[in-house]
Parts: sequence; C-alpha cells; structure tokens
Amino acid sequence: MFSPVVENLIAQLSRLPGIGTRTAQRLAFHLLRVPEEEALALADAIREVKEKIGFCRECGNLTEEELCVICLDARRDRSLVCVVEQPADVLSLERTHEYRGVYHVLGGALSPLDGVEPQHLRIDELLARVERNGVAEVVLATNPNMTGEATAAYIADRLRGRTRVTRLASGLPVGGDLEYADEVTLGRALAGRRDM
Repeated sequence: MFSPVVENLIAQLSRLPGIGTRTAQRLAFHLLRVPEEEALALADAIREVKEKIGFCRECGNLTEEELCVICLDARRDRSLVCVVEQPADVLSLERTHEYRGVYHVLGGALSPLDGVEPQHLRIDELLARVERNGVAEVVLATNPNMTGEATAAYIADRLRGRTRVTRLASGLPVGGDLEYADEVTLGRALAGRRDM
C-alpha cells in the first residue's frame, strides 16, 4: 500500500518495544510531515548513541567513558551492591534518592527457554567483584516475575556464605486497594510486614 521505503520505516519502528504497527505508522507519517532537519536530528541522535555509548567496565551500566558516573562517585558506599537486570532499572532506583550504594547490571535475567543461561549474564563478574571488593551486602533487585525470581534465587545460592544477600521487598503498591490485589502479592505483603 505504501512505498517500499515507507514500509521499511514502519517495519523498523514496529520493532521497538511497545510499538505496534498502527503506532509505527503514525510515527512514520509524523516523521514525513516534520521538517527534514528535525527528522535527521532524530537519526543523528540514534547514530550518536550507538557510536558513543557503551557499558561500564565495573558495573555494566551505560556510559560514554570506561566507568559510569555512579562508579566514579566517591560518595557511594562500595560495600553495598544492588543487582539489577538492565540499565533502565538503575535509573528507576536512582529516582527514589534512597539508595547510596553501587550497582551491578546483569544484562538480563535467566531464561533457559529463551536460551539465556548464567554464562550469558554478568554473574561471574558479580562474584569476582564481591570477592575483590569485600562487599558487605548484595541487594537483589531483579524483577518480581518468574525469570527475575529464578535469577535472584540462583545468585543468592552462588553468594551463600560469601556476603549478606537481601531481596527488595514486594507487596501492595501505595494507593492500592486490598480487594484488587492478587493472592501472591497479598502473601508477599504479609510475609514482608514490618514493625510500626
């Protein structure tokens, strides 16, 4: 229906997470309507980020340098390491302004059905880091889904006896209603209750 060039743009846009065919079409038509310099600025930004951004040698976070800004921050508590699946998770935790330790980005979660085994993640680097840096606590902040829980259990098992291992609490969201919570969430909220 469209020219092959437009069809290719729609196909490429629809490969982005959360972008279906209709949204990809709207984005493609938007790019065709805007001035050429605006569309090319987007293309240049994509090219630049792919050329300049890499992974921190220490933690695996995104950076333009060898070490990310968090690893370079001398005010951070290096005895506390928070393990996350992806660099976007670091941003989510940083927005809370509650955590002052450092991070370790795994690069995913264990998923044997998808071919993601321990050797595909940065688990060995985490173990070496714990041994090398005398880490006092590892906070497992993987996602509370099946792959995240499996990853957390695997790492906790590998770290047993080497350092203290904790898991982020899970339970009811602020502003939520009990009647809409599922049994697993309510069970975790009960198990993770704290003194007031």
